[in-house]
Amino acid sequence: MPNDDTAFGTFNKQTKIIKQAISDGSTTYNIETFANVDAAKNYIFTSDALTVMDECCTVLQWALQADSNGDNTELKVTFAFGTKGTPGLAGADDWAEQYNTRKTALINAGNWCKEVAFGFTFTNSSDHLV
Repeated sequence: MPNDDTAFGTFNKQTKIIKQAISDGSTTYNIETFANVDAAKNYIFTSDALTVMDECCTVLQWALQADSNGDNTELKVTFAFGTKGTPGLAGADDWAEQYNTRKTALINAGNWCKEVAFGFTFTNSSDHLV
């Protein structure tokens, strides 16, 4: 569950659409169709990645998105960050920077997205969920 630090508003809102790659150039892969948001989140992200999102994001909304065939093969996420609002708090200790630091550490350790043969693409979107 996201944190509730909204007293000073939320900042850095982003929306990403996550798609499964269908080919690596030589092989075409089967695409997973998701029954619900939790199935998609758990297919794409490690439990450590989901924990980082839950702890650092103040706004966090997920939705399945249909592909061009009408199948729920894509995941959309909108997230934003509040501030802890503590006087003298270093920027590195606030939510957005905690998210970036922890995410980078997990990516560098190969522990952000689950290992699948074909991978995922993350595309920015201005069509926010919230």
